[in-house]
Amino acid sequence: MLHAYTGTAVRSAERPLLDAGKGDALMRRAAWGLASVVLRELRARGPVAGSTVAALVGKGNNGGDALWALSFLRRRGADAVAVPTGKTMHEVGLAALRRAGGRVAEQVPENATLLIDGVLGTGARGGWEPPLVPEGVAVVVACDLPSGVDADTGHVAGEVIPADVTVTFGALKTGLMVGAGAHAAGRVEVVDIGLGPHLGEPDLSSLERDDALAVFAPPAWDDHKYRRGVLGVCAGSEQYPGASVLVCSSAIASGLGMVQYAGPRRAADLVLAAHPEVVAGPGVDGKAQAWVAGPGLGSDDDARRRLAEVVDACVDGGLPLVLDASALDLVSLEDLGRLRSAGCQVVLTPHQGELLRLAGRLVPEMKTTFTAVAGLDPVAAARGMARELAVVVLLKGATTVCAAPDGRTLVQNEGGAALATAGTGDCLAGLVGSALARTEHGRPSPTVEKAAAAAWLHGTAGAVAAEAGPFGASTLPSAVRHVLSGR
Repeated sequence: MLHAYTGTAVRSAERPLLDAGKGDALMRRAAWGLASVVLRELRARGPVAGSTVAALVGKGNNGGDALWALSFLRRRGADAVAVPTGKTMHEVGLAALRRAGGRVAEQVPENATLLIDGVLGTGARGGWEPPLVPEGVAVVVACDLPSGVDADTGHVAGEVIPADVTVTFGALKTGLMVGAGAHAAGRVEVVDIGLGPHLGEPDLSSLERDDALAVFAPPAWDDHKYRRGVLGVCAGSEQYPGASVLVCSSAIASGLGMVQYAGPRRAADLVLAAHPEVVAGPGVDGKAQAWVAGPGLGSDDDARRRLAEVVDACVDGGLPLVLDASALDLVSLEDLGRLRSAGCQVVLTPHQGELLRLAGRLVPEMKTTFTAVAGLDPVAAARGMARELAVVVLLKGATTVCAAPDGRTLVQNEGGAALATAGTGDCLAGLVGSALARTEHGRPSPTVEKAAAAAWLHGTAGAVAAEAGPFGASTLPSAVRHVLSGR
């Protein structure tokens, strides 16, 4: 599992070391880590000696890091060129560059192989206007984070030079894990500069492959179908019957023991035609160990009745419940209160628009706050909703944010824009439900971690499906099987 810290927290962790007079040592350690990554990138493209490395150099410590890195690179034969973006540069770093034989230029040389972005650091807020980067630059390496990325939120206020690699110092930054910041960062490498004892608890985390696959573990030798998990699905309608097929298909592909479907005849016929192993019926009676409600459900009286039946079943059995799509517009504060009192784990899966509608209906006093932060800081928006409603919120978007009521947060960036197509959210709902329905064989997984594992599987399957070109949601279940079979 990866752990990330806000830029504010990292700067606080640096303070004891700076106060102890270790600032120069921290900078040289960071710069050597940066130079090491640059050397590796250069060697992958040819000889280091004779190559030209340029750095956009700001006036602060990020610029100092870049200048020291250039000095190390010059001593290995590279033409090291500092391009200042302001009137001043870090004096000690500039002196090191000049001692090594590096030079200063007004613009990035046309023959530069690699560009270091060393302009703005973790304390920067707001945008900037980067200079024109020559077309011949093969790779961009960001120093600590791409200039213009908010280290606390990932928001980009203005322009940014997308990095192929970001070399970040001390700890992974939240802004490199979320939204535009994650997109701009490219591959992220962390250089340890000794902040560990001073960092405290991480701001957020992200599941890696083994973490997610542990939630979707294969059956034990003595498992039976009920121990493998039984998921109830309340989805689809006469108008939107396909949603029920997508939810059931993804749940089956994830390795559950049984899927129980409760829905209208037309949708049930489609589900059974695709998956005769599904147990279908008009009501919620059965052996479900978790429920998914909402995809394609609609908003008429029948939809309200069906959702009420599922809520009652979950309350009676203390069962986990995933509320998606239509259910987000139908669920009431009273429903959530009953589920909470019964000890039910509840996961809401809105996209940004649905989250704002939820705020307007259920926490109207917070609507203005949610509107202000939803686009700029999705982590804060998901945390706020999770706290206010005492549920787990899986906020869908460029970064999937999974937040628990206590503030614990996981983010996942797998999949990308290829998943921005109709019906993929229905597949995600089925995977979240599958994760909640499973019986634990190893360490217990909190609900927020199960939701994040489903997001990882969904995104990774989307990336697999996209390898063959554009795809529709009905392709995802087979890609889910592919991911799980390659564990």
